[in-house]
This record gives sequence, C-alpha cells and structure tokens, in this order.
Amino acid sequence: MQPIKKAIISILTLESRLILRKYRPFIVAVTGSVGKTSTKDAIFSVFKGQGGYVRKSEKNMNSDIGLPLTIIGVPNAWRSPSAWLKNIRAGLRLILSKNEYPDCLILEVGADHPGDISRTVRWLKPDIAVITKVSQTPVHVEFFKSPEDVFKEKASLAEGVKAGGTVILFADDAKVMSIADMVKAKQSRIATFGTAEGSTVKGSGFETAYDEQGRPKGIAFGMQMGSTSLRASVDGILGRTFMYPLLTAAAAAQARGIDAEKIAEGINSYEAPRGRMNIIEGANGSMIIDDTYNSSPDAAEAALETIKSLRCAGSKIAVLGDMMELGKFSAEEHRKIGAVAASSVDRLVTVGPRSRATAEEAGKKGLSQAMIASFDSADEAASFLKPLVGPGDTILVKGSQSVRMERVVKALMRSPEDAEKLLVRQEPEWLSRA
Repeated sequence: MQPIKKAIISILTLESRLILRKYRPFIVAVTGSVGKTSTKDAIFSVFKGQGGYVRKSEKNMNSDIGLPLTIIGVPNAWRSPSAWLKNIRAGLRLILSKNEYPDCLILEVGADHPGDISRTVRWLKPDIAVITKVSQTPVHVEFFKSPEDVFKEKASLAEGVKAGGTVILFADDAKVMSIADMVKAKQSRIATFGTAEGSTVKGSGFETAYDEQGRPKGIAFGMQMGSTSLRASVDGILGRTFMYPLLTAAAAAQARGIDAEKIAEGINSYEAPRGRMNIIEGANGSMIIDDTYNSSPDAAEAALETIKSLRCAGSKIAVLGDMMELGKFSAEEHRKIGAVAASSVDRLVTVGPRSRATAEEAGKKGLSQAMIASFDSADEAASFLKPLVGPGDTILVKGSQSVRMERVVKALMRSPEDAEKLLVRQEPEWLSRA
C-alpha cells in the first residue's frame, strides 16, 4: 500500500472512530459473499421510511477506505489530493463542532485481505450484524489460503456485534448458521431469514410476475414473520435471489422494533440498485436483464437459472464477462458456468480471456458452436450482437466490473440516452477509463 494512501486511511479511520463515539448512531453492518449490496439497500429502503436520518454505504464503498468515507459522509476523492484534504477537514468539523448526523448507518463491509473485517469490528461495534450467503468459492479469494479462511473472516463480523445486539444469519446455509454457536458467549440475539422452517422471517411462494403482454415485470413472494403473513411484490427486477435481501431487511427491521405494516411498505417500495437483475427495454423489441454491477460464480449461476426459468417469446441470450478475483479457482469456475449456460440459453457470448473457458465448456455440454462467440472486449461483443437481437429476445448481461459489461447494455438499449440514469459506472471517472 502506498505510504500516502495508508496515512489517509489511518487519519480517516481515526476520525470515524471519534465520530461514532460522539454521535452514537444505530449501526447495521452487512457482509457475505453474495447479496451484500442488495441487502444493504433493502434494509435502507425499510429503515428510511421510519423517520430520522438514515445513511447507507453508496455503491461498493465497503473497504478500509470506503467505510470511513461513509461514516464521515464524503465522496471518494479518487486521485485528487485537494479533495482528500477536504474530506479530512469534513471529519474534523464533525468531531470539533455539533452537526446534524445520521441516527442510523447501514454499512456494507467487505474483505479483500485477511484481517479486513476483524480489524474493523474492533471499533465499528454494530448493533445488528448481517451475514448473507458465504459461497464455497467466494470472490476475493486471491489473498486467502482457502475458502474456509474467507468464511472465518466474514464470520468475525458477528463476533464484533455490541453486547445485546442482534446477529442475522441466512437460515438456508448450514455453514452460515454455524456462526450462531460462535456468538452465544456474547449473549447476542440471533435472528434468521430464508425458506427453511423455523426462520425468523420465512419466504415462500416465490414467482416471476408477468405483464398483460406476457413479458416479465418483477417478482412476488410470501413472507411469514411470527404470526404475520405478507405478500410482497417488487417490479423492475428478476430472480429468486432478490427475495433474500428483502427477507433480511424484514428481519433487521423486526430487530429494531419496526412493525409489520411499516416493514411491508418499505419492502414494496424497494428499488433495486443499478446493474442487479434490472429489467431494461432493449432494441428491436427485446428485453435486457442488466446484471452488470459485478459477478461471482454463485451470482452468475443464479442469473442463468433465472433466465432459464422465464417465459420468453424469442431467444434467450447470455452475454457473460470474466469473473475476477477467483485466484486458483478461476478456470474451474468459468467452466462450471459454461455448463450451466449450455442448458439455460439459446446463444452465449463471452467477453474476456477467462470466459473463453466458459464458451468452450458450453460447447462441450451441447450448445451449438454456431451459437457461441467469444470476444476480448465488451464493445466488440456489443457490435456483434446488435444486428442479431430481435423481438421477444431476452438478453442477460453480466460480468465483473473491470470488464465493463454495462457497455453491452448501453449498445443494446432501446434508449441509450437513458444510460446515465439506468446503468452502473456512468460517472465521469469511469467513463474516462479505457
């Protein structure tokens, strides 16, 4: 780590600790391998309607630098020294004078290196710690010896919860549920979410909702919270995986004492973040499923299972970019996705050198070679696909953020002029990159 960057992180972290000590906000911290950002946004959707000042981590600000920026309430200064000094001054103002500050912080906590979370929770001390699914082959494994080490790092968030706080766990994952035993000594309350019997908040009856023309328009599912049964519906997104962040939000709201009616209002008003299974109208009467925010093996498989399950008048097309930060698991995981794609879509287009293994495996598993194409860049893939897309086609676009798969979506949108308000990575800092 560069000395200047390390110094900035140290200063902002110290400021953050002092700010939390002074203002004492209610803190919800979220980690896991899949669904962190969607879960954080779902909790925010429910909490913000209850009055008070609620702040969440923006975008993927979940790192050792992102967390302090969220706590202080300032943007990423990127490469601007003057902007970093401005951020430091903002922290000092909060410490030295009385200012309006959020009553509640909803923070996404990531782990790129061993110790990232365990160090953070020593000073963060959340009131609620949420642990979503932890994959067998999670992302960000390059700097960990094994997936088990990643799991232990994620689990350390639960160990850092305040005495008497609540730990919320994914009931459908036995590994995640084992964390309950780890935190019993702290006398933390345990709440669970999922479809498993006995879940504190239990989901059931998931279905894709369709409009009058028979096109997918959103999701719907049942939710049981104790003696209260609700039916939730959210337009504009697709995929069973979105049920889980909303169940988690209900569990977090319950833990904070929010009543069921208010919880239902918050869930039904939820708007998915950009680039996460969003429905976007495509060119020539097609429909795009924009899942370009990022990618991992579990998330890519779930996205393919979603497109496979949809009713579709035309062809089903998957445009898949490289999945990054998989270390020694990369080739194997890309091949696995190819096998899933072969049984899920009619046409496969891959982007990036790692995803060539995805294309090769799809061919081996029976997808016609005439319906498989591989490219080095998102722009090349978009140029290839544009004349091929027709009425009724459904196009899933997904990849890790460095592959810039949002460029494919922009090229295939019916109204590309709407990219700035619909797609990820439309800020000048991103658009200026190659």
